[in-house]
Amino acid sequence: MAVDYHTKSHIFGPGEGGVDRFIDEIITLTGINHQNMVKFLGCCLETEAPILVYELASNGTLLDYIHHTNGKRSLSWETLLKIASESAAGLNYLHSASIIHGNVKSSNVLLTDRFVAKVAGFGPPRLFPTNESQISTLLQRTLGYLDPEYLHKGQLTDKSDVYSFGMVLLEIVTGEKPISFGRPESQRIISSHFISSMELQSGLFHEIVWPQIVREGDREQVRAVAELAKRCLKLSSAERPTMEEVARELKRLSDSHQVQVGRPP
Repeated sequence: MAVDYHTKSHIFGPGEGGVDRFIDEIITLTGINHQNMVKFLGCCLETEAPILVYELASNGTLLDYIHHTNGKRSLSWETLLKIASESAAGLNYLHSASIIHGNVKSSNVLLTDRFVAKVAGFGPPRLFPTNESQISTLLQRTLGYLDPEYLHKGQLTDKSDVYSFGMVLLEIVTGEKPISFGRPESQRIISSHFISSMELQSGLFHEIVWPQIVREGDREQVRAVAELAKRCLKLSSAERPTMEEVARELKRLSDSHQVQVGRPP
């Protein structure tokens, strides 16, 4: 199992009603049961720092494998595609229950010892940054994934999750972080650079794709995932697909790849 420790002010938030909101969130967490969602096991509020207990996913995060942190190696295209499909299935499960995740990013896709994807990062700890420093840190960690409409209107929707998941797909395809100040100014925001490269009828698309994927993956299949990411990243939420559509398309691509390599889907 995995244990999260948080201050009471972080979990309950400022003002009245924080405890009631927390209890409502715990009830919601308890009802979440899907093979691609990290399972909430329980909590203890009798300690100074409230303890939240979750199912353990022992193989790190998708971020670790894309960006080679914590000593992790690269994963095959087949495994990355499977992880993308499973993550989308978990998010679609949430949306089917009218639940918005609100914090979709590659570090919140956990992996089991068999590389089954488990979506995490959903629940009380994400609700209440309590000071300017925590708010600044939250923005730095999530800014590249945040829906532009949320930044403009201040309201999360299911399509906000779709946008964030599009950024995760982009990380998988390019091997790049959403924002990097180590890149030239025109390429610092990877989504803008990626979309402009896709729209040009030239070889730029394959130049921006992760070289490992170019070597391993079927080019049409990689292009299909990239096109799906592009649709998820539409500035207007009305033009983005639903998570159900995203999950269905990724499962189709993952299953077709399994057939190509001679394994049953």
